[in-house]
Amino acid sequence: MFFIEVILPLSLAKTFTYRVSEAEFHFIKKGMRVAVPFGKSKIYTALVLDIHENAPTLYEAKEIHQILDEKPIATEIQIKHWLWVANYYMCGIGDVYRGAFPTGLLLESETIVSYKPDVVVNDSELSDDEFLIYEALHHQSSLKIQDIVSILNKKNILPTLQKLIAKDVIFLEEEIKESYKPKLVKFVKLHSKYETDQGLSDLLGILKNDKQREIVLAYFQISASEKKPVTVKKLVEVSGSTSAVIKTLVKNEILEEYLLQQDRVSFTGEKSEKELQLSEAQEKAFTAIKNSFLEKEVCLLHGVTSSGKTEIYIKLIEEYLHTGKQVLYLLPEIALTTQLVSRLRLHFGDKVAVFHSKYSNNERVEVWRQTLENSEKAQIVIGARSALFLPFNDLGLLIVDEEHEQTFKQTDPAPRYHARDSAIVLANFYKAKVLLGSATPSIETYFNTQNDKYGLVTLTERYKNVRMPEVVLVDLKDKHFRKRMTGHFSDLLIEEMAEALSLGEQIILFQNRRGYSPIIECLTCGHVPHCQQCDVSLTYHKFKNQLRCHYCGYSIAKPTNCHSCSSIDLSTKGFGTEQIEQELVSLFPKAKTARMDQDTTRGKFGFEKLIDNFKNREIDILVGTQMLAKGLDFDNVSLVGIMNADNMLHHPDFRAFERSFQMMTQVAGRAGRSEKQGKVVIQTYNPNHNTIQQVTNHNYIGMYKEQLYDRQIYKYPPYFRIIKLTLKHKDYDKLKEGSMWLYQVLSQNLGMPVLGPEEPGISRIRNEYIRTILIKIPQNLHLGNTKKTIQKMLNSFEAVAQYRAIKVVVNVDFY
Repeated sequence: MFFIEVILPLSLAKTFTYRVSEAEFHFIKKGMRVAVPFGKSKIYTALVLDIHENAPTLYEAKEIHQILDEKPIATEIQIKHWLWVANYYMCGIGDVYRGAFPTGLLLESETIVSYKPDVVVNDSELSDDEFLIYEALHHQSSLKIQDIVSILNKKNILPTLQKLIAKDVIFLEEEIKESYKPKLVKFVKLHSKYETDQGLSDLLGILKNDKQREIVLAYFQISASEKKPVTVKKLVEVSGSTSAVIKTLVKNEILEEYLLQQDRVSFTGEKSEKELQLSEAQEKAFTAIKNSFLEKEVCLLHGVTSSGKTEIYIKLIEEYLHTGKQVLYLLPEIALTTQLVSRLRLHFGDKVAVFHSKYSNNERVEVWRQTLENSEKAQIVIGARSALFLPFNDLGLLIVDEEHEQTFKQTDPAPRYHARDSAIVLANFYKAKVLLGSATPSIETYFNTQNDKYGLVTLTERYKNVRMPEVVLVDLKDKHFRKRMTGHFSDLLIEEMAEALSLGEQIILFQNRRGYSPIIECLTCGHVPHCQQCDVSLTYHKFKNQLRCHYCGYSIAKPTNCHSCSSIDLSTKGFGTEQIEQELVSLFPKAKTARMDQDTTRGKFGFEKLIDNFKNREIDILVGTQMLAKGLDFDNVSLVGIMNADNMLHHPDFRAFERSFQMMTQVAGRAGRSEKQGKVVIQTYNPNHNTIQQVTNHNYIGMYKEQLYDRQIYKYPPYFRIIKLTLKHKDYDKLKEGSMWLYQVLSQNLGMPVLGPEEPGISRIRNEYIRTILIKIPQNLHLGNTKKTIQKMLNSFEAVAQYRAIKVVVNVDFY
């Protein structure tokens, strides 16, 4: 008997064994996909982990359906890395597999309903719904479940189908579909009989129709100038005609059509031949990094904003490409990839591939295949955190830019991994080097450089010796008291903005809240509209005139009177990017403003359009949320305004001060990136706050030492590792009881601080109540063994019948 061990794309921690024939056994290799039956009638795409001859003891192994690949589509190192991620972050290997693979490569079974042609049915015996389905199947031989849902216009159609199956009218079949299709492009060429000189003169005699003649002449014109195959699309554009005329020409055998496969994402620009010149400081840093790599695997490049870190990365990438190795460049935000890709393509031409979630399924599958085959087009892969899971062939260098960013941590769904930490482990498997870059490194990373675990290279001056921006603090208490505020703008900020605009310079305003205002309050009774499913107030979005929940998406139209006392005195509290944008229209009617937040960048090219418009100076003032803080490079921005620095500082989180320092320093770093010194205006109610003073004086070390001192006292990272358990259930009392049970078991069996069970600030989301438990693991304890103990307790919690319905989410290093 021959067996294979597979991973299924389901949230399951274990692998499954399936039976294969001897021929299949010799053909299948690790990393191939197979379609397997699972459960009663579902078919899934599984990935082969191992091939063996040991029958499973607990169940009878089923046979596989079919083999989907001819050669492995995942590499062994890649699978090894997935197993590490599943083990370290305490999630199912199935979660990692589902998160890593582009969905275009994961087939799902789609249930197909067909009718039995030889069965005679009496129409009067069928109910209305049954008759509708029966009739539809006569027009179309088979239907998908989704089609039937839309025909009957109701969700629960299974009972109706069950009745039809019982009456022997229809049958179900599971069909599997490969959803990735290569992109085919239509080309045309002249029919072979007209290729001689005699043929050409005949051709001009045949063409009586002007439109047809125009198309043929356009065809000659394009093929003469471009010396490459002519696409139908291009021909239509140049001749100004329609594809119908081309079809007629094909039908009359004057032109011939043919299809060629093409990449979906292709680079059309020119590669510049200019050699990169590093400044003296950059050259020093570059040499220091190379020396550091001789001894250590990981090096941190701590360079102030606009010190030219990207140029150093490009130089390093060049060196690694000469050795024939692949390079992975991770970025925290999709908005950044758009800007960086154009910079890298100027140097490396077509060797750059991009991988992130705004790309379509098919585009992601293409990058996956190119990386696997080590093709020329994927020597350098740029991407957000998911690019970590690509099947690299020979990885030599990983660059993690803006390594302090919290977006590198995946929150939901599982695997809840941290891309920076996982990248360091991946590099270890490939014996590759890792370069972390940031102007404001995270405390853990800097701590590792101080303990001699990582190398450290510092760049203290900006590129071309531009001075650091001047930071001006505005005390909002004082300005409100003296009535010197216009809306949310202080008189000082308005003056600075007017001056910058008169000089033709651009401005960035930062407010870390989207929407118009976070609260609408009734002035008569104090009622605030809340989400029905979550414990949060609804955010008012003026543009759509609705109140929206940012947690579950629930929305209602803006109320005209209070839902509680029917008063019409409603007022908004707080402010978001929409409100700032609207105030700017009245303050600076002539300036062109734009807003950059989740609402305005939903489309695939949402970021690119905004960033290009701003770079081409079509926008004077850009208002945005934290997307703006991430390493974007605009040379004409002279002023940055931080509208309210306090809402970040007072977050109930042990990293609030560190995060605020990073966020403000990064936003401030967008100012004055060319010759002139930039200016940053920070509006705050608390100008003497330590963190705000540290931002003003660009004092990273001061912030690092102060935070480290606090962390040691209160048992936080880097001195302790934290695992956060989140319990969710719809029944408040059951959750309370269950979380208490788990807490007691954990605190009795673990000799370390266990905190909780605590109600978080937002204690109900999507109708589920939430409790959290924190486990703090000291540095001197073995992490793996502690996790095993915790996992055992979680398993025993699940074994208690009355608590089985409580969902437990494990988040390792949740910060």
